[in-house]
Amino acid sequence: MQFDVTIFPDNLNTVGDLARAVEDHGFAGLWTSETAHNPFLPLTHAAAATKRILLGTAIAVAFPRSPMVTAQIAWDLAEQSGGRFALGLGTQVKPHIEKRFSTEWSAPTPRLREYIESLRAIWKNFQTGEPLRYLGEHYRFTLMTPFFKPGAIDHPDIPVYIAGVNEHLCRLAGEMCQGFHVHPFHTVRYLKELIIPNVEQGAAKTGRSAKDCALSCAIFVVTGNNADEIKQSEVAVKSQIAFYASTPSYSSVLELHGMGDLHVQLNELSRQGRWYEMGDLISDDLLNEIAVVAPIDELAHAVKARYDGLLDRVGYYFPFVPGEADKAALWKNAAAVFSN
Repeated sequence: MQFDVTIFPDNLNTVGDLARAVEDHGFAGLWTSETAHNPFLPLTHAAAATKRILLGTAIAVAFPRSPMVTAQIAWDLAEQSGGRFALGLGTQVKPHIEKRFSTEWSAPTPRLREYIESLRAIWKNFQTGEPLRYLGEHYRFTLMTPFFKPGAIDHPDIPVYIAGVNEHLCRLAGEMCQGFHVHPFHTVRYLKELIIPNVEQGAAKTGRSAKDCALSCAIFVVTGNNADEIKQSEVAVKSQIAFYASTPSYSSVLELHGMGDLHVQLNELSRQGRWYEMGDLISDDLLNEIAVVAPIDELAHAVKARYDGLLDRVGYYFPFVPGEADKAALWKNAAAVFSN
């Protein structure tokens, strides 16, 4: 099991130093996310500043970008990083695709399949010069002239990770991807009974092994140096869990545990804008099912014990900020535990 970190930089000019700190700590990888900022731009700085760690997106939203645009960005990052870039893609939910990005929504799994197939057809053209011809229901690529083709690189086999919660995307990952970003809103039972079996099912469809698809997750954790800090962390994480539990796309996690009624309650509160009340509905038992709860000096050991044999790459669901004195021991312990 490898330990990665996620960064959310507000200033691109700080990313080089941040990435060097990740590498100096001995961590295995650095992920960026598409939240308030572009997920790709920080990785150009990180690639220039590091030599060893994996660099990837967790995630970039796929559908608002043409596969041609994404293919070109990924190609450049693969070359700049010397083959250390992993393209992590997500589908997002319908309201965001239509209302935030003003793009067309369609069934995500078939469309994402074509998206990945398109990427690989484009990359093959970049690398070999084979005529570009991909004809699908959602995407059609038939034109590439020498002026727009970047040419061959040393590391053309770019790993593709996808993110998801439900069985269809799990199967797609097993069938054709190098990795799957497990959503932090999960339980060990959900991993064992839904995610892993469906990844295995997808892998078997194409003669692959489930081991060909690495499982990665930024995990919800509740931690602190003392009881008061742990309590503060608990309140914050319960609020995060409640937000995801209110989303229809993620209701299957609660349903597996016979808690579908809780999703209905939380969804109704979210529709009323009563966000600050939602965390109160998350019980301590549910918190412990979803999050790893432990003091800072025990947290890395607890994460490793829970996910050993289940996940290939783990991290914490908050950003790596090495300058925060209260988090120094947390990062030091994670580096020590996962380097052994």
